[in-house]
Amino acid sequence: MAPPKTHQERRLEKMRQGKLFFEEMAYQRLDKGKDPLVTLAETVDWRIFEEPLRAFRESLRTTGSPAGRKPFDPLLMFKILVLGSLYNLSDDAMEYQIRDRLSFQRFCGLSLEDRVPDAKTLWLFREQLTQAGLVEFLFARFDEALHQMGLEARKGQIVDASLVSVPIQRNGREENRQIREGNPPQEWTEAKSRQKDTEARWTVKNGKSTFGYKNHIEADVSCKLIRRYAVTPASVHDSQVFRELLDPGNTSKDVWADAAYRSASHLEYLRQEGYREHIQRKGTSGHPLTGWEKQGNRTRSRTRSRVEHIFAAQKQQAGTLLLRSIGLARAKARIGLRNLIYNLQRFTYLVTQVYVWA
Repeated sequence: MAPPKTHQERRLEKMRQGKLFFEEMAYQRLDKGKDPLVTLAETVDWRIFEEPLRAFRESLRTTGSPAGRKPFDPLLMFKILVLGSLYNLSDDAMEYQIRDRLSFQRFCGLSLEDRVPDAKTLWLFREQLTQAGLVEFLFARFDEALHQMGLEARKGQIVDASLVSVPIQRNGREENRQIREGNPPQEWTEAKSRQKDTEARWTVKNGKSTFGYKNHIEADVSCKLIRRYAVTPASVHDSQVFRELLDPGNTSKDVWADAAYRSASHLEYLRQEGYREHIQRKGTSGHPLTGWEKQGNRTRSRTRSRVEHIFAAQKQQAGTLLLRSIGLARAKARIGLRNLIYNLQRFTYLVTQVYVWA
């Protein structure tokens, strides 16, 4: 027979019951507001990412004393990075929001009493993922899972690109010239060099100058999911990564793109590979588009515009897409994560709306 509980034990048990009751009532109020993170957490099979993340953590372990604080679960860390990218939050803001918001805690599987990773831990985990190129692997892993669930790439593919800004560098003309030539100024101190992004570039689009990188994507027409992507400095023309984005696994040979991708070499390549091109035509000085060509552009735009929905969804969710990172490698990781998150949300929408993809 168990000994009777002391007054202190009964008091602690009552406090725990009170906390559980408070959490349950708070979550019920969140459910009435239709918390979108609940649907995302329940619809996506997060075990898809668990195995490679655990293998990645094991590869980082070094021999030595097992003493010290137990590391955080890598899937938990990944979910926190997903939240940070989803709501465009810095690591410091992410740490605060997890402690403050019940919806974030529930998405990550945390309770009010659980330990929360601090901003430095989040930064280090992201750096490790970046150096290992694991974001690209996780993106491909989820795409493979989509195929296994019946969401194959069908009805053709659309290729397009979007600019992603980074903080503007206040450099002089001579400094910018040296950076473009691949020789950053030698007089910069080590501390200053770490704060300078020498791989981002300026570009002008529709009369507006942007400093940063470019997110090139290929999406399938049927499900409007991103199947392939590439990240380059903003100055790289869209057409330079056209061929590497094309997905030979799409069940249709139709390819849509805007006029920036139209060139004799690309048209010849598509013909040789058996693709059917639906690339927007463009007029030139002295050779404006005919009425037939304009009508063809309008017809192609009905399908090609689907890719614009993807970029609009990313901007609507995260607000201003400003990368708080330095260097191409980090940009690839952060932009790749955003593309993966879009696919996670799009998959959730397709499933919850009982989308028929047969």
